[in-house]
Amino acid sequence: MNTAILSISLRILSVNPMALQPSLSPFVVGPYPAPHTLEFYYDIVCPFSKKSYANLRNVLQPGFVDGKYNGKFKIILRLQPQPWHVASHFCHEAVLAVARVAPEKLLDYLDALYAVNETFYDIPASTLTPIQIRENLASVAEPVIGSEKVAAVKDLLLHKSTPNGGVAVTEDLKYFIKISRQNSIHASPTVLWDGLVQAQVSSSWGEKEWSDFFNEKVQA
Repeated sequence: MNTAILSISLRILSVNPMALQPSLSPFVVGPYPAPHTLEFYYDIVCPFSKKSYANLRNVLQPGFVDGKYNGKFKIILRLQPQPWHVASHFCHEAVLAVARVAPEKLLDYLDALYAVNETFYDIPASTLTPIQIRENLASVAEPVIGSEKVAAVKDLLLHKSTPNGGVAVTEDLKYFIKISRQNSIHASPTVLWDGLVQAQVSSSWGEKEWSDFFNEKVQA
């Protein structure tokens, strides 16, 4: 490799150790240039992902990302739709659409969606068409982002190209799926610290467990 290219690559890696394509920057919690990265692979219809996400919002974000370890690490949320759940990929498409239309409201939409995620479980969703599921997902978004932006979300979820070409956010969904396959991520949630799976992390972890974790991993 050309030494100049290698030097540039190393400088990029030193600033940005865990990659995320720029269009998905709303999925970063905390300062992107932070030296450490904590990644969560979540499925919207997974009850354990829901529990872990609640801890992220109520414990990790206020107490650690914005608190004691501010500037030391960032969180990247990775979407991990599990194909055996009938509505899973529709839920993740809606999340991606909201991220594109109202990026500042992404976490608020995830809050609202996880609060009702059981309505998108297999049995409740089994009698609905894809169009009905997408309408329901848009209805969850409306109180969060407003009716005008919900119209834009619905537009992103329409099939407009070839008969098998997906919707406007399909490429973003493919990105998340490809990176999880590449890294052999199977379960949701899965947690990584600086690129390595942290099998000891539980969705039930609270302030004490995370405090012990960061005391070991980060110099405050």
